[in-house]
Amino acid sequence: MTTSPEAGTPWTGRYDGDGPEHARWHQRVLQGAVGAAPDPAADHVALLGFRSDEGVRRNRGRVGAADGPDALRRALAPMALHGPLARGEVALHDLGDAVTEGEDLEGGQAAAAALTSAALDRAGAQLSVVLGGGHETAWSSYQGLMGSGLGPRARQRWGVLNLDAHFDLREEPRPTSGTPFAQMAAAEQRAGRDLHYAVLGIAEPSNTGALFDRARDLGVRWWTDEQCLEAGAEGITRFVEEFTAELDLLYLTIDLDVLPAATAPGVSAPAAYGVPLPLIAAAVRAAAASGKLTLLDVVELNPSLDVDGRTARAAARLIDDAVRLVTGSEP
Repeated sequence: MTTSPEAGTPWTGRYDGDGPEHARWHQRVLQGAVGAAPDPAADHVALLGFRSDEGVRRNRGRVGAADGPDALRRALAPMALHGPLARGEVALHDLGDAVTEGEDLEGGQAAAAALTSAALDRAGAQLSVVLGGGHETAWSSYQGLMGSGLGPRARQRWGVLNLDAHFDLREEPRPTSGTPFAQMAAAEQRAGRDLHYAVLGIAEPSNTGALFDRARDLGVRWWTDEQCLEAGAEGITRFVEEFTAELDLLYLTIDLDVLPAATAPGVSAPAAYGVPLPLIAAAVRAAAASGKLTLLDVVELNPSLDVDGRTARAAARLIDDAVRLVTGSEP
């Protein structure tokens, strides 16, 4: 199921004036269904939500991520815009939400995949941003990419970079928020391809030996949270540059539980250790600066568990960093 973003819009905020020098996200976002926004062929960033936490429930986590998309919109709304985004030369289009109804996760993922494919295939789309939802969002993002005219259909070598405390390579009877990359690996194998998958921020106590073995078998590249701290921003930037050097197209997924609990309390599984926000931001900026970032999703925000909007604000900063760099919208 998909819904329009217009009713009860979260796109509101401080108003200082109409000129580009005053521009904020809420003043530039165009709301409407796919193809309905004015001049859809113009350069733009496409935004869409996936209201789902059934995957988290199946994974025995704390539900509430279905409310994440609007919380992320509210956190983005007052943020200042610069350059082409402020001047309206690159637009922001909110295409609405896909929704998981009840326990029908697979139906919700199919709806989200269709919305994601449509966003990726829009003429002029510079970046498509999916606002999750639990990390089951990643499977719908993958399906959306595979269903679009990009990636394998365009003979493009693609890969996924996951900023996460978990591998999410579990093999379960039913898909959950902990299975999306195992699902991707199986799908790529059926298609005669290898999954190009890298993870930054793995927490060793949160991943069993079996998951590490599975990651090795699949050729996954990863750094733990401790390795990220040791490497610093420069090392993380090199990691991302080396991973993306082999690709034509990058899909970046940010699970907010990679951040320290003090920064991101509003997630299903807060990190005891985590990777500090400036280091995660370095990974996001390196991904955006690669010129290959096409699809981004941000997942696992649970507003009912957030404190002072910390998690939502951190996530909004990361999204804004990616959008700003992809569109060349520096101050």
